[in-house]
This record gives sequence, C-alpha cells and structure tokens, in this order.
Amino acid sequence: MARHHFVLSIAFAGLALAAPTIARADDAQALKVSGTEALRGAKSVAIGAFNVGFIFESTDQIAATGGLMGAFGGTTKAKSELVGVTPEMMQKIADAAHADFVRQLSGAGFTVVDPGQAFATAELAKAKGQGVPAEVNIELEKKSKGKAVFYKPAALPKLVFLPGDFTGSGFSSIGATITAGQDSGAFWSYAKTSATPIVDVTYLVDFSDQKRPGAFSFGGLDVNANLSVSARFSRMTVMGANGKTTTVTFRDPVSVDGDFIQKTDASSGADKTTQAAANVAGGVAAAFGLGGMRFGKTRKFAFTAKPDNYEQGAAKAASLASAQLIGQMATLR
Repeated sequence: MARHHFVLSIAFAGLALAAPTIARADDAQALKVSGTEALRGAKSVAIGAFNVGFIFESTDQIAATGGLMGAFGGTTKAKSELVGVTPEMMQKIADAAHADFVRQLSGAGFTVVDPGQAFATAELAKAKGQGVPAEVNIELEKKSKGKAVFYKPAALPKLVFLPGDFTGSGFSSIGATITAGQDSGAFWSYAKTSATPIVDVTYLVDFSDQKRPGAFSFGGLDVNANLSVSARFSRMTVMGANGKTTTVTFRDPVSVDGDFIQKTDASSGADKTTQAAANVAGGVAAAFGLGGMRFGKTRKFAFTAKPDNYEQGAAKAASLASAQLIGQMATLR
C-alpha cells in the first residue's frame, strides 16, 4: 500500500471486560439480529474470519457528516486524513482484538476450535481469502466516501471476507466481492462437515471530532474526539451446522470519548482564497434574493493520533463491541 495514515497500538490485557452471560437490554437495542438459530445448542465454535479495518481517509460532502470527520459547522466538503501510521501497529490491534474476543467467548462458556485445526480441513483449505492488508474504497454514507485497510490476526492463516462484510465503491471492490461469495461456500461446507458453527467478525474503526451520546469516557481525560467501532459496517455472521445463518449488525457505534487527536487545517492558501471568493459571491447572491448558493466551506484536515490515549480508546472500543456480540451469542445458543 502506498501510504498508511491510520495507526493505533494497543494492549488489551488490562482492559478486557468480564465475559457476559446475557445481553443487556441496551446492548440488544444497539444490535440488529437477523436469524436466531445458527447457534442453537452450540457448545463449540470456530472463528473463520476476524477482520479489523481502519478508515484512514475520507471525503465528506454533507453538513453533518458521518465517517471520519464528524461535523465542522457549515462544511459542505472536506477531506480528512489521520497521519502517523505504521502497518505494524494496525497488526497489533488485530492480534489483540482477536485474543480478547477468544477470551470473552471462553468466559461465556464456548469452546473455541483451534484455527490451525479448522483451516487444515479440506473444506476451509478451499477458501481463497484476500490479500493482506486488504484495501477497500468504502461508501460510508450518501456523499461520503472513505478508504480503509483491513488486517487479520496472525492466528488466522487467511483474511476472509464474507458477503456483506464491507460496502465497497468503484471497480476496485468487484474482485473482493466475487471472492467473498466463493469463500462463503467453503465456510458452509466446514460448518456442516464439522458440525460446528463458524463465526465471521468484522470491525471498522472510525473516529470523529464530535462526542456521541452514551459514549464511554475515560476519567481524567479531556474530550476532543470520539473513537468507535462503527455502526452498519461492523458485524458478525455465524453459519450454523444446522444450515441456518445468524447475522448481527451494530445499529449504533460502540464509542469512546477522549483526548485522542490533534487536528490541523491542511488547506492550502489557494484553497482558502478560492473559498473566500465563493463565500462573498454567495453573500451577494443572498442580498439580491437569489437562493440556492450555499457554498459553505471546503477544507482539508490532518489528524495526528496521540498514541497513549488513542491506544486506550481503541482497546476499550473493541472490547466493548466484543462484549455486546458475545452477550448476544450467549442468548441465542
């Protein structure tokens, strides 16, 4: 990959949550569950895919954007990047998030099949997988696009997407989509042959400079940003030995507020001069009663992560997300 803009390092050991045995009411409302039978009676599960994606660039064109930026008050178009990233740090997050998920699964009473054993079977050996890291152009929201890179934990031999794990934009996503459809067949074959449900988890890590209602906040840290496991793009699919499918999608982001970033306006002088002229033109038009000329602002923003704080936020967001998924799994078996 030519550039890596988004990095978080992470240590989950001190931040893992106690594994839940039931899903809380507020967690259940934050999750959309389609199908409820894939885990019925299950004591063991295999983890076939565990992908952690990072949005490292977004272009937003609505007044109160989703995606990377949050709301900038009147902004109609803004391009944002989070800088200071290394692939090694993103890999650490994927490894730690997977280990934390396994710990919580075990604590909830599930036996987790060794991934080496699972992928040694003839069924999963047929899974083609994606390149590592997998870079995807994502349609975040209407008029809001982003670029993300996905990493798998070292414990899993392949990075596998299943259909629905990402919403790609442009021709670059076509190949990944085709492969995802083919690999779902390998997962189905494994679940039936082994009589063991197989789990696919995707987390998309995002951030914003606005607080979210109900977000977890660290004591002692000022709040200048929000870090989250994003809604809609973060999900779990379970393929059951009984031929049933359960899909759990986050309706709301799993969010943490804190002092995570330093933001700077990276717009060039030419950008600002052009925008100033557009704003003057808009004001003149308004004075003469001519509507429909709301230029707003066009800006480029650079974000630099504050490593220690950012690491804590990433760890907490992933652990909270896993707790919600596993709490739901426990109620469905």
